[in-house]
Amino acid sequence: MAYKHEGWTLYTRSVKLKGGRDQTIYFFSKRDPKSGNPCDLPNGYVVGVNKRTGLPYLKKK
Repeated sequence: MAYKHEGWTLYTRSVKLKGGRDQTIYFFSKRDPKSGNPCDLPNGYVVGVNKRTGLPYLKKK
């Protein structure tokens, strides 16, 4: 089940960094992104909302 917050859906995807290491990133989107899969809220994180823009973001507990 994908995590949703006020119309935003949480997605994840794996990216390759310049050093060759793989990194999992999380992002919110209202539409279907070009790449990424809907995901649940990861353990140890809470959702914050930017006061100025209203965009949700993840932060560690």
